[in-house]
Amino acid sequence: MYPIVSDSGETHLPPKGRCWGALESEFNRYRAENRVYFPKNGKGKPRLKRFPWEDEGLVPMTLWHAIDAGTTEEAKKEILALFQDVEAFDTPKPERLLRQVLEVASKPGDLVLDSFLGSGTTAAVAHKMKRNWIGIEMSDNARLFCSPRLRQVVNGEQGGISEVIGWNGGGGYRYYKLGVPVFDDTGHIREGISFEQLAAHVWFAETGTARSSSAEKSPFLGKHHGTSYYLLFNGILGDLTATGGNVLTKRILKALTKTEGPTVIYGEACAISSELLLESKITFRQTPYDIKAR
Repeated sequence: MYPIVSDSGETHLPPKGRCWGALESEFNRYRAENRVYFPKNGKGKPRLKRFPWEDEGLVPMTLWHAIDAGTTEEAKKEILALFQDVEAFDTPKPERLLRQVLEVASKPGDLVLDSFLGSGTTAAVAHKMKRNWIGIEMSDNARLFCSPRLRQVVNGEQGGISEVIGWNGGGGYRYYKLGVPVFDDTGHIREGISFEQLAAHVWFAETGTARSSSAEKSPFLGKHHGTSYYLLFNGILGDLTATGGNVLTKRILKALTKTEGPTVIYGEACAISSELLLESKITFRQTPYDIKAR
């Protein structure tokens, strides 16, 4: 438990509750042999230089040989067979490697998540092995590799592990594109968001289903399980005063498409009495406070 002063004058003490890995006399000998360095321009804690011939390394607890888990060369060939007209993905994994991983870590019916999907190998293997899966990819690889590859898997492509496990196709998948952020850092609806973008978010939050991108631009979002949903936002009604039609008034209520059954209306504010809302089977939800961020 002794202080160490670096060449730049920084004083270093051991981490709280610990001590240095060498006695002071031993440390001074290492330093005299130029075996000590201080990262971050002398501000980092001292490190001991070790040379390859001094460290025998650690014996791995498990070793997967290429004959069982495949190779990067094999993975490249799998990708080239699938995408002959597209420049090959840089770092694909062999399907045999992912098969071993999933056999160790999961069973049929389990959910496999790959949040850096890359070329889609994990999803392809999970699908063939009868696992449910979710793949996330931020780059254009989602369009170039992942979706086309999974389409071929569904259709029964015979590359990778297909022949070994008897894969002949089946199942399916859904391809979703992440929408724009609805809220800003302060929790308010993000400036510049369109009616269509907010409507898609409200509809999904209420129903758990996707709203068609070709849906009519109307305050009536649709009906789900007997309940009608409306959104008053950005003057969707062509104004009608009360801050551009965003406030639910009796006049605006009359302008809405009439439907049977319970109704949910999102708006900036409500100028209708609670008695009339109850009588009309209307639930009013105020934006942005009642919009669920899920």
